[in-house]
Order: sequence, then C-alpha cells, then structure tokens
Amino acid sequence: MLPAEREALTLETADGLQLVGELALPADRAPEATIICVHPLPTHGGMMDSHLFRKAAWRLPALANMAVLRFNTRGTESQQGRSQGAFDHGVGERFDVAAAVEYAEFAELPRVWLVGWSFGTDLTLKYGLEPGVEGAVLLSPPLRYSKEDDLARWAEDGRPLLALIPEQDDYLQYPEAKQRFAAVPQAEVVEIANGSHLWVGKAEEALDRIVGRILPEHAPLPTTWHGPMERGDTSAYADKSVAAFGGFLPKAGNEHGLPKAGNEDGLPKAGHEDGSPKAD
Repeated sequence: MLPAEREALTLETADGLQLVGELALPADRAPEATIICVHPLPTHGGMMDSHLFRKAAWRLPALANMAVLRFNTRGTESQQGRSQGAFDHGVGERFDVAAAVEYAEFAELPRVWLVGWSFGTDLTLKYGLEPGVEGAVLLSPPLRYSKEDDLARWAEDGRPLLALIPEQDDYLQYPEAKQRFAAVPQAEVVEIANGSHLWVGKAEEALDRIVGRILPEHAPLPTTWHGPMERGDTSAYADKSVAAFGGFLPKAGNEHGLPKAGNEDGLPKAGHEDGSPKAD
C-alpha cells in the first residue's frame, strides 16, 4: 500500500440507499485524473475490494497521480463494509453508478473515467453516459446485461471506450468482442495475451493499460518504489476464495454455479498468503 490520502465515503443514491465507498487521492499533490471502479458481480464474489480495484487504490495515487473512487453497489459487502439494499440484477444499480459520478462532480475531481470489470462493464455501458464522465475502460466485458441499444448510445455519444479482452476469457473472447464492439466506431478493442476473466497474474498489465489510456505520460507504471509504504490488511480474503479476485458471472443455464478457473474446484490458483496472485 503506497502513500495516499484515503477517505471512507458514504454515497447517497437517488432512491434512498447509502453505499459504502472510499476515495484515494495522491498524498502531496492534486490528481490529474480520476477513475471510478465499478466492480464485478456481487452474487459471485465481486466487490470494491476485488484484487484489481484494491491494487488500483493502493498504487495509482502514488504511481500515476490518479484519484481512485471505489464503492460497493447495493447489497454488496466487503472488508470495507456493506452497502444498503439488495442486488437488483443491474436495474436499481443505475442509481449506484449515478451516485458515484455525482460524488466525483461534487468533490471537483478531474477527468472522470469509469473502469468497469465484468458485471461492472455492463453497468458502465448501460448507465455510464453521465455528464462529466470523459470515457470508460472495460475489463473482461461479457456484454450480458448490456444490450445492442446500449452500444448504440455510446456510438452516438462518441465518448471513448477501451475494451480489454483476456485471451482465455470465459464469456467473451477477442474475435466475438471485436465483432460486437464494431457497433461503436470509437471503441478500441485489445486482446490481453494469456489473460483470464479474473485477471489472475495480470493486475500490473491491467493497471498499465488503464493509466496508458487516461494518463499516458505516466505509463508504463514504475516497477519499483523507494518511498514509504505499508502492508494493507487483506486478512478477510486469506482463504484465496473467488471473492479475493473478482467473481464470475454464472454460465447460462447454471445461474448458481461457477465455471472452472485455475484449480479443479473452480477457484483461482493459490498465490500469496493475502490472496493476491504471485505474479503481482
């Protein structure tokens, strides 16, 4: 965990819920840009503490001069706390995305981008065209809850999209992704070699790609750090469960099951004792 100014937040939705959140800012200077992290499917382990977003909040304020806003969508629980409400299958969550964007505007955070992951990409495509949002980065988009008319709205609006498609994704792989995102002329679709839906072992590349799109002068990120740092508490995820990594979407016809990934039991391969992948 690198130096940052960290503040626990309560986001208020238009339908009266309070959401748990956190804002991480550069410790000693104003941020140049902001990412709002929209997490994977909460019914299958997704949350604001999923490993990519946790690492973004712990690293990017110091390494890229970037503000990182994370939050738990309605009914989602993580080590940071539980948001009010219940999972609403991507419907009521529109108010959650709007609340996060509204907070960024209220706090006068600069150059706001949405970064969605899995289910979070569907929320981003459906509800991300809020005033003040500059563009979006999509990590492992399944295009499951979002539909063709959502893509059409992004095409008409013209705001930039970057879709990062892991080569071995369980839901949408590069050839089909390229075809489907062709409906959005400004969308850049990039295949991530040897990547999986959970980005195990690929966190550094994900952060490099995000920063490279939004603040290219800070990419690639430094691989060493000589200043102060501390070890973050990830004890809640020490069992290396899927929750530590991000969460799957259920397969069609298997709404309560998990596809296999890594070990035979469907969990990611074991990494460090805190649940983070060895390569990161």
